[in-house]
Amino acid sequence: MKSTLIVAAFVINLAGLAFAAHPHAAERITSLTNPDVKFTTPEAHHVVMRRGAVTVVIADNAAIDVPDCPGHRAGYNGVAVLKHGRRESNFFVPAVAGLNFEHIHDGSREMIDRERFEPRKAPMQLRVVDDHTVEVYQPPTPNMKLESCGRYRLFDDGTIEYTFECIPRAATFRNGYIGLFWASYINQPESTAIQFLGRKAGDADGAEWIRATSRAHGVDSTHPPAGPLPKLPHDDPFPATLIFNRSPYVYVEPWYFGVSHGLAYVQMFRDRDRIWFGQSPTGGGGGNPAWDFQWFVPDPKIGEAYGFTMRAAWLAETDREAIQRATAKHRRELNAK
Repeated sequence: MKSTLIVAAFVINLAGLAFAAHPHAAERITSLTNPDVKFTTPEAHHVVMRRGAVTVVIADNAAIDVPDCPGHRAGYNGVAVLKHGRRESNFFVPAVAGLNFEHIHDGSREMIDRERFEPRKAPMQLRVVDDHTVEVYQPPTPNMKLESCGRYRLFDDGTIEYTFECIPRAATFRNGYIGLFWASYINQPESTAIQFLGRKAGDADGAEWIRATSRAHGVDSTHPPAGPLPKLPHDDPFPATLIFNRSPYVYVEPWYFGVSHGLAYVQMFRDRDRIWFGQSPTGGGGGNPAWDFQWFVPDPKIGEAYGFTMRAAWLAETDREAIQRATAKHRRELNAK
């Protein structure tokens, strides 16, 4: 009788494992995964959205040169223009973008050398869901065969919620994970530093404000979350130097900010998505840092959907305590999802 119960329990446990959801399974929010999403496709390669003091222009990766989006270079996608009522000029480097989908990789040199900036090169399509929601859809890419959709939703306070969902369409990820990278190129801030609550990577506990800088592109460039990290086998040296060159720090709360011309750019994430922060002092050219993030999907399956959600805010605040107060509601809402 006892052995029968043990076998039955084992079968139940196996069944639970077989049907357990992937920790990064998509919530089926975008038009990629949810057939009920209705959208239109504009003729232009950009869409303007305004709310509160904030104006944003969402762009695909085509070249654009119109009054709303002047001199935008081909390849860059996401938020091509960000303007705040407190500052007339674009917060991001005008020719490029923020929340720009940059890399798809699997840690192998061979695959990324075929096309390092695949999201920039493969065709994209804008999808307008409503006056304050635009998606950037990309069919399966030629090299890594990843299909994706990023949704930019502008809240009434000017905060953007970015939801990204993707589906691998072929077994191209030979190291057992998908690596994805986003960059925001900041227009001539007074300091290239980013700030977050963290600690030295070797410390077991504690937290303090870290003011992180990188002395050169690809040096001390990424800050992972505290706690266990996935195994990420990769070729060393890896050509995209920002991805694996870890700093001495880990973060303990999933958000960070940088300051430029009296405004704070705050990027907020969910604990469960296990985003890694990133930075470069010169990613957007001399004096133009990149304030980045990356995401890893372990053990992806062909045809299954994965996703994360984050928010980005532009605040007329530079004091840490004021920024904490101003973003507290968004951070709570994110982590309640």
